[in-house]
Amino acid sequence: MGSPIYIQIHNKIKQEIEANHWAVGDRIPSERDLAVQFGVSRMTLRQAIQTLVEEGILERHIGSGTYVARKKVQEKMSGVTSFTELTEAQGKTPSSKTVSYLVTAPSLSESEHLKLKPGQKVLRMERIRYADEVPICFEVATLPYDLIKDYARKQITNSLYGTLQENGLTIGHAQQTVSSMLASEKIAEYLDLKRGSAILRLRQITRLGDGRPFEYVRTQYAGERFEFYLEK
Repeated sequence: MGSPIYIQIHNKIKQEIEANHWAVGDRIPSERDLAVQFGVSRMTLRQAIQTLVEEGILERHIGSGTYVARKKVQEKMSGVTSFTELTEAQGKTPSSKTVSYLVTAPSLSESEHLKLKPGQKVLRMERIRYADEVPICFEVATLPYDLIKDYARKQITNSLYGTLQENGLTIGHAQQTVSSMLASEKIAEYLDLKRGSAILRLRQITRLGDGRPFEYVRTQYAGERFEFYLEK
């Protein structure tokens, strides 16, 4: 099974950026022009661009266009905690709604972050996560398929970390990057927000105890319902 068309376009644009066809801070062509260039619908092109925005590779400037993202100031956050553990620790009941669940070829970014070998497949799942039935975040999680292929879907979607630990695997450290953005129409609908509401975006690469990366997550939190704090 090949990658979806929007992922193929995502990969091509990312390669162009890495080849310095567009430098940091450059405005990329309009969605209309890129759709014509790639021979796809604007909806498909917009999906590719939105994925790059969610990964922090591109950033949108309202009324101006889409630009190659500048590097953000990074702050280390300590500890690795799953959404389920975090929510339960606050006395709330966690739940989730699976939007999509797909075994497919990885995007270029997913392959790089998970250190995948050529030909390896990934599980990419999109979920809305809730606390006491209130939508908190929209999450896109990518996992090496070889790691989780023997687990039932419910074991993965309900509590991935718990499933891994129950099967003898240790959760190691995570690399996390937090930035801010405005809610797109899709995210606003998922999280019951107004379009353009403040969003906290977290990108995380989580490793097992032996150092293997096993999870690449892009999460968008409703800014009015969630906050991060740092321990130093």
